[in-house]
Amino acid sequence: MDYSTLIAKNRSRFGELEDAVGDPDLFSDPKRAREILREHRRIKETLELWDRLESAKKQLAENQELAKSDDGEISAMAAEEIPALEASIEKLSEEIQYALLPADPNEDRDALIEIRAGAGGDEASLFAAELMRAYQRYADLRGWKCEHLESSPSEVGGFKEVILKITGEGVFRFMKYESGVHRVQRVPATETQGRVHTSTVTVAVLPEAEEVDVEIKPDDLRIEVCRAGGAGGQHVNRTESAVQIFHLPTGIYVRCEEGRSQIKNKELALQILRSKLYEQKLQDQQQAYSSHRRSLIGSGDRSEKVRTYNFPQSRVTDHRIGLTSHNLAGVMAGDFSELTAGLQKAEMAERLAEAGM
Repeated sequence: MDYSTLIAKNRSRFGELEDAVGDPDLFSDPKRAREILREHRRIKETLELWDRLESAKKQLAENQELAKSDDGEISAMAAEEIPALEASIEKLSEEIQYALLPADPNEDRDALIEIRAGAGGDEASLFAAELMRAYQRYADLRGWKCEHLESSPSEVGGFKEVILKITGEGVFRFMKYESGVHRVQRVPATETQGRVHTSTVTVAVLPEAEEVDVEIKPDDLRIEVCRAGGAGGQHVNRTESAVQIFHLPTGIYVRCEEGRSQIKNKELALQILRSKLYEQKLQDQQQAYSSHRRSLIGSGDRSEKVRTYNFPQSRVTDHRIGLTSHNLAGVMAGDFSELTAGLQKAEMAERLAEAGM
């Protein structure tokens, strides 16, 4: 397919964005400024990708011509570089296809990661903690910042529920694939006869919502304060620092007690509530727009079994794309690159088909 027309449109738009970025009044509207800078960066990367592709094609043509040379040494050197150039062109062509698709406005957002222990009791809570640590390591590897917002510890040292906030470049673009049911198969530490048990953990990845994305009316909220529970010394026992918020129209409930002050906990609880309401809004829009789609990649469906971690066989299987990796230790150490790359490729193929590309 000839993408030159789309590239020309991108170059024209990039010129407009360059003017906007240079406008001294750009940051008088912070939301508009963020959108412009985000689009500016995305189109700049797309145009750089296109230039690299065109350069590689030109170099390939030159090498193919030189390979026909009567000079044996020059011919051999040119021919030797051709396979690498062809591979590079194939990879760049795939990347440019994806870059030219309509951008998902949420891809560059930060994300809230909600991890809940499901079936399996103590073992499920222990795996919830391990999955949380794997995401924290993944964030470290990508240079993101990971913040612990809220948690409910279990008696065995795991978590019944934990909420993380991850901030950085393109967080939601990579983390969105983690939404769904994660199944673990292994022998629990408490199992005396060596039998393999199956437990589940549910993960929900929410794009962080800004105040302009969701309107929260004060009359729609019931806010209660209470004493925080769990570890924390005398402070949590004597101070009503925990905050719980009920969103009356939807029935969504949020509780936060991680901060030492009631004000901080209220801010965190409202942040979590805002993202939950935004997720609900996005799901409603998605169902209305693309109810015919069978794929659940990136849809945030919490009931879908997305992945199985089999410890006895040291393998991880992503059921959405039928990919099995035998790098279980690496995944639990935060290396999700193989799984994410496979999911991104599958999503790209689906979006390209929908766009007729």
